Amino acid sequence: MTVIVTPSYFLKLNPRFPASLFHIPTSRKTMVSSSSSSNNSPGSFITISEKVTFEREIKKSKFRAIAGHISDEPSAQSFLAQVRDPKATHNCWAYKIGEQFRSSDDGEPSGTAGKPIYSSIVSSGIDRVMVVVIRYFGGIKLGTGGLVRAYGGTAMDCLKSASICEVKSKVPIGIEVPFDLFGVVYHQLQSFQVEDIKQDYDTGKDGTTMITFKVDYDRMKSLEEAIKDNCSRDIVFYKR
Repeated sequence: MTVIVTPSYFLKLNPRFPASLFHIPTSRKTMVSSSSSSNNSPGSFITISEKVTFEREIKKSKFRAIAGHISDEPSAQSFLAQVRDPKATHNCWAYKIGEQFRSSDDGEPSGTAGKPIYSSIVSSGIDRVMVVVIRYFGGIKLGTGGLVRAYGGTAMDCLKSASICEVKSKVPIGIEVPFDLFGVVYHQLQSFQVEDIKQDYDTGKDGTTMITFKVDYDRMKSLEEAIKDNCSRDIVFYKR
């Protein structure tokens, strides 16, 4: 059970609790430059809010770019498996997760596909993103320079068309925990290396304490699932 409300005793422990986890510009569709991304709020990053696809034809070859948000390498592999086309000539890709990145030319000449895709991601200022560019060969060779421009340009135009959002790296969360489950919950909080743990027993509910903390955005969902899996009954999560 997940509740998107904030009780008064949660606010008491978190007087500066943000109004929203996500700040999504209402008409933001354009590329974010590397310099502008450095002006983000401390402890935040820019990513895309939903999967986006862009297609173009170059000398009879069709290039289809698909970009999506990822949080770690397993989610990148899952995204690739979901969008790749085994019938296509090449499924080239790159991703960036903070300082971690990988790319693949998938059979194209070395350095002509994966690296240009990655360069487009870096230029965009977008993080936690994977771009897969699928090529359907049309019979005309493009040469190394043509391939670099085709893969890099298609990836860049795909990211330009994406809706983006600013995400806080550390997410404040509160949970109501019965006294008998405190040890179980606290063990999970330690396992996920949460920060700023606070407790408030003045919840107005007998035998219950409110625990607030901050967790890495990329670990938030896994932590919630781990707590639910290890507790004998529903735990209420408060987040905004």
